[in-house]
Amino acid sequence: MHGKPQSGSTTSPEVSPGDHEWLARLPATLSRAEILEVNKAKSDVHTWRRHEYNGWAFDVPPGVFLPGGTSRVLHDRLLDGTIALADRSYAAMGAGLGVEAVIAGMRGAREVVVLDVHADSVRVAAEHYARLAAPESASEFEALTSDLFDAVAPGTRFDVVTFNPPAVSLRTSEVPDVVRNVCVGRTIVDRFVDQLVDRDLLAVGGSAFLLLSNTADLRGAIDYALRRGLLVETVHVQTWGDAVLTYLFRLSGVRP
Repeated sequence: MHGKPQSGSTTSPEVSPGDHEWLARLPATLSRAEILEVNKAKSDVHTWRRHEYNGWAFDVPPGVFLPGGTSRVLHDRLLDGTIALADRSYAAMGAGLGVEAVIAGMRGAREVVVLDVHADSVRVAAEHYARLAAPESASEFEALTSDLFDAVAPGTRFDVVTFNPPAVSLRTSEVPDVVRNVCVGRTIVDRFVDQLVDRDLLAVGGSAFLLLSNTADLRGAIDYALRRGLLVETVHVQTWGDAVLTYLFRLSGVRP
């Protein structure tokens, strides 16, 4: 999680996304010292907090993830239409506060599903959706407590999936809520990719948008997605004025 304001951004379409040269140009994981410097554990995770985005106010109970700058990269792409949602079935992996769900409802998604392993986050996301989006949205809404897609019915497919995984490669805290929200590591990304492929969760023409920084094993995770047969493209690259680079990737289809 990167808490600094965004200092610059660039979209970076690649000529040959997914090839060996493209993969080799992705950034290597930062050093231990660099990762710890930008992921200093905060002491307020067990307090009530408040978050504001796009004029919406979100109450943040103890233990629930407070979005930072990295989350905003995804939120902004949903809000500005870079990730199209209108008339689409959308799954927000990692319910958080429900910011993604509220945006999707207001952007005209046909269906909005939020998933999180943390029951309180699912409850809070549903409450925020009911208060902020439901009065103006015709979207079908469902909130599921789920380890990744485990609670999703067999045969379900989504047009759009987003995931900002807690993939930081070092454990930056021993507090369970911090670990769950920040530093589970690379394994959660591989499991996400496996379920996308093995359960055929993307509809025809559908895409999963994955947010990864070089505080994680970004290159290894994308290499694994490619080896599982997914097409991977860079949608957006965010800089922060330090060594951290945050990538928003589009994962789609299964390569023949």
